[in-house]
Amino acid sequence: MSLPVVGLAPHPTPVDDLIRLRAALGSLAPRLLMKRDDLLSFAMGGNKVRKLQAVAAEAIAAESDALITCGGLQSNHARVTAAAGAALGLKVVLVLNGAPPATPTANVLLDHLFGAKIRLVATREARAPQMETVAAELRAAGHRPFIVPLGASTPTGALGFARGVAEVVAAGHRPQVIVSATSSGGTQAGLIAGSALLGLDTRVIGVSADDPAVSLSRTVSRLVEAMAVKLGAKPSSLGADMPVEVDDGWVGEGYGVPTPASIDALELVARTEGILLDPVYTAKAMASLFARIRGGEFTSDQTVLFWHTGGQVANFI
Repeated sequence: MSLPVVGLAPHPTPVDDLIRLRAALGSLAPRLLMKRDDLLSFAMGGNKVRKLQAVAAEAIAAESDALITCGGLQSNHARVTAAAGAALGLKVVLVLNGAPPATPTANVLLDHLFGAKIRLVATREARAPQMETVAAELRAAGHRPFIVPLGASTPTGALGFARGVAEVVAAGHRPQVIVSATSSGGTQAGLIAGSALLGLDTRVIGVSADDPAVSLSRTVSRLVEAMAVKLGAKPSSLGADMPVEVDDGWVGEGYGVPTPASIDALELVARTEGILLDPVYTAKAMASLFARIRGGEFTSDQTVLFWHTGGQVANFI
């Protein structure tokens, strides 16, 4: 797959064999692997790095000198965009919804450290109009801004993520199932397309951090189809004819609000493997995986890969 990228994180991430976690889950547990994108070698890692490598290349090709994006106050995507701007010499403006903290912590602290400017808005709905306002202001000041949509979940961003599946295959793994957190859709679309392009017969399960399964699965489907158009390929070659599986049963009281199951998952992974999940995305996705294992959904001779999408900075808010 030919796709221009900037080399923000040129090193592949490891695939860990979670032997102690598997033992803790009992005899029904399949072989458990974890793709460690929390260890991507840029800006505290996470799935957004893979997407930004491709989207930033698109911005540079458009001769842009500024990036504008949006998210919640503690957005991982905003943090990575801020860092990408710092590394590439681009101005960055982040449109974030939420009340300003008395003392910047976690991703907000890193946003400031990377030199991004922050515009606060009251609601999610106000973010897109504010990005357009910022873009107009920058153009009036002689800049050439590039708007990066939420989560960098564009066809380009999703294709950037799809490249990560090749790392799994290169490491000698062909899992029957991949489980990951899903929110803006680009990561799941990338996993579906990457698996299809590499000839994997892999079931991709996305565990929603916020949106209902029906709307999120539509978003993922549209992204996969748009990725095919971008590549000039048949949609079926990227898995567009396969059902999109989204599990929205672990959101709890809302985005970023821990649940008893997600707290249990975060603690068990930490205490058996020394690996830190995050309370917003990966802990809820892992809670879904635990329930499936305990319910006998997989066999002990299967291989299930959990894709760690990062976000562990949220433990330090």
